[in-house]
Amino acid sequence: MAAALRVIDVSKTYARSDQPALTATSFDVQPGEFTSLVGPSGCGKSTLLAMIAGLLMPDTGSVEALGEKVTGPGKGRAIVFQDAALFPWLTLERNVEYGLRAHGVAKAERREKVQQALRMVHLDDVASKHPYELSGGMRQRASIARALVLEPKILLMDEPFSSLDAQTRVVLQDEVQRIWLETKLAVVFVTHNLIEAAFLSDTVHLLSSSPGRIIKTYAIDIPRPRDEADPALLDIRHDMLERLRAEVTDAARRRAEIAEVTA
Repeated sequence: MAAALRVIDVSKTYARSDQPALTATSFDVQPGEFTSLVGPSGCGKSTLLAMIAGLLMPDTGSVEALGEKVTGPGKGRAIVFQDAALFPWLTLERNVEYGLRAHGVAKAERREKVQQALRMVHLDDVASKHPYELSGGMRQRASIARALVLEPKILLMDEPFSSLDAQTRVVLQDEVQRIWLETKLAVVFVTHNLIEAAFLSDTVHLLSSSPGRIIKTYAIDIPRPRDEADPALLDIRHDMLERLRAEVTDAARRRAEIAEVTA
């Protein structure tokens, strides 16, 4: 089976930076596979996702989505950001249909697709409301609907629950698991939450401290639907946490040695 997504030796260094944000990094995502990227702050997770989305070009290497080289945003990919970023002057229904209008989809077809997407995230009963009338969790579900309505083959999610309270976060994790089981999209999910990554994913790539690189890949072969309290998931989380602690400690040591040499 051809990979839905191929990340091939990509690296990125930002202007005025003395070291890369990300060094040669490669992985594949198969059709229907849920992949998460975790690692310390500043390890290049969001940079990597931006390159997959086509919002940022790698300095070296390439990204291939659905068999084509990524040179910019593409119809087969949709992204959900940390902030729902809904237009406050539009109703929920109009927010979700915005991308379809931009692509010139006919009105009757737009209406049908929007209703289907809102039903999938259980927001069809509040379609006429504006974002300020919705809770944070509802707004983020709306942003997921806005991505799903475009019928992407690859869904990208950049820490979509980071601004939510713990209870809402757990509810939305269950929602994302349910939606993924229904759609079987290829998903690339960025998170700092280790149990969230293990709970949702088929594969988790653990990145090092800056400059980022994959230091460990976890295959999560646990039947779905899952329970966050599953001891097997907790064991995986524990291993990730121990590796992250070691990586952060080692990175701090390396920085101290460099500072001593240059002092």
